Amino acid sequence: MRVPQHPTLVRRMLQSRLKGLTARGPVLTASLVRIAKHCGRTGCRCQKGQKHVGNYLTFKVDGKTRTVYVPLDLVEEVRAWIAEGRRLKGLMRESSVLATALVASHVAERKRKAGRS
Repeated sequence: MRVPQHPTLVRRMLQSRLKGLTARGPVLTASLVRIAKHCGRTGCRCQKGQKHVGNYLTFKVDGKTRTVYVPLDLVEEVRAWIAEGRRLKGLMRESSVLATALVASHVAERKRKAGRS
């Protein structure tokens, strides 16, 4: 993202990002993973190489990775929720960059005005 020099343009871009921060549905900050496992039962198909596959959400809680099973009928919805979380995270990152640029342009403007006196 290219950040303009002029504070008015920075403010306009920042307002645009802030308007987009409204969630369009549920939000998840997690990852969806497919895990293939052996079940441990003797004679099961997974013992011959065809493992049981499941979908899981992974996320951090207090620095530890947690995993939650996601039923097959919820996988597409969960993907949409994760995409929404990533969209909002990106907008927050851009908003932070623009706010920092706004502060920097304000400081530069004050220095420029102080030099005129």
